[in-house]
Amino acid sequence: MNKWVYKLQRFMMGRNGMDYLSLFLWILSVLLTFIHMFIRKNILIYIGDVFLLISIFRILSKNIYKRQQENRIFLQIISPLTNRINDMQKQKKDPDHRYYRCPKCHQLVRVPKGRGRIEITCPRCKNIFEKRS
Repeated sequence: MNKWVYKLQRFMMGRNGMDYLSLFLWILSVLLTFIHMFIRKNILIYIGDVFLLISIFRILSKNIYKRQQENRIFLQIISPLTNRINDMQKQKKDPDHRYYRCPKCHQLVRVPKGRGRIEITCPRCKNIFEKRS
């Protein structure tokens, strides 16, 4: 193994490293820099730099517990969006069925398409709800 790789590994021991929040902040920084190329507002560069510095701080931080808490909160905030995207991808892959979430327990339920208005029984909590298929 290259000695520089070994030194970098030793340096990163006990540090937080890259997580989803750090990656999001880094991408946001790059996106703001890219937008700045077209709009030419200096404030975008400054905001992007702040996001980049926060991302680097999070990556190099030794307070792993605090950074994990922040990442967990971030994931809870974006989970409805990621769930919605995953549901749409499943719907695209399976054109013969519709996918609904149970209003009580949020279990994903698959029903056949084209049956009109139907009663759906959740397999997890046995809640009955009505939807169009």
